[in-house]
Amino acid sequence: MTTTAQNSIREKYYTEAIRYMDNAKGTLIKANKHDNYYQDDKYVKFACGIAYSGVLIALDGYFLIKDVKAPRGRKSVEFYQESVSKLDKKMLNYFSNVYKVLHLAGYYDGVTNVKVIQAGFEEAYNIIKKIKPTDSLSGAKNKNEKK
Repeated sequence: MTTTAQNSIREKYYTEAIRYMDNAKGTLIKANKHDNYYQDDKYVKFACGIAYSGVLIALDGYFLIKDVKAPRGRKSVEFYQESVSKLDKKMLNYFSNVYKVLHLAGYYDGVTNVKVIQAGFEEAYNIIKKIKPTDSLSGAKNKNEKK
């Protein structure tokens, strides 16, 4: 695959993943943070689900670039774990944390601890940064992305 083709994939999937993260952060604001806890677990659940979906989009782009064949139909968490483990052990740690924090604790269990949710978002950004285009067509770094 040419560098141009890779960058086109990176741009498409990175932009979409960041859009999801921006939406997740906007939803999280509706959860009304008070001290170290969000007050409305419904919005925390929504935000975590959106952020987790953004990570899966980023990983789908990463897999395209790395020529990883996806199964037909629905992809399982096991597919993502196995595929990531073959490509990047550090990213596997990020994904394991994202899965446990955002998907399980945040989305399913409704954990409302601000530090826990923020840690999940940081791990999500660590994955998304892996597909950031080298010469982003969008210009400057997204203002909402963590450095």
